[in-house]
Amino acid sequence: MAQARPPRADAVRNRQKILAAAREQITLHGPDAGMDAIAAAAGVAVGTLYRHFPTKTDLVSAVVTEHMERVATDAEAAHARAASGSKAMDEITAFIGTVLEASANDHAVKAAAHALGAAPGTTEPEDRATAALASLITAAQADGDLHLDVTVRDFYLLITTAPTDQPPAVRARWLTLVLPGLSTHGRGAAG
Repeated sequence: MAQARPPRADAVRNRQKILAAAREQITLHGPDAGMDAIAAAAGVAVGTLYRHFPTKTDLVSAVVTEHMERVATDAEAAHARAASGSKAMDEITAFIGTVLEASANDHAVKAAAHALGAAPGTTEPEDRATAALASLITAAQADGDLHLDVTVRDFYLLITTAPTDQPPAVRARWLTLVLPGLSTHGRGAAG
């Protein structure tokens, strides 16, 4: 049986340009962003776009998967830093802040995904993020910095209910108010 050849370099570049343009166009125009406009913004022919993504739902699914890949990579990097001696609670705090900002930036993409019924093409990135976050939670609990009843589901609940449609100052204040509820140390009056 012949082994599949890897995609050509120009095909990989075109796919990346299409994904970046889709993210940009959907952020600007929501679910109504047209495939022609996305192709034009990517600098590719419409046929090239459709060869990579036969439907808008396929395209939005790929953008959502790409977002989840970034989250997984960030979670794994936070876990690696904690395993190398960084405080797990500091890594959790930074990770949640990063995810909050990424979710805010991709808010329109998530709305488009919901409107089109698009879902990530695989659960692998979410599984990776969950495993890394679970390890971070266990380490922060072992350090005595995180309440013992806090779970990965709690963090997903926080992110899904975060004010991602609000300005950065509001998101930062939300984080300041929410994270102490997870920490065994709470927050001081100055927070």
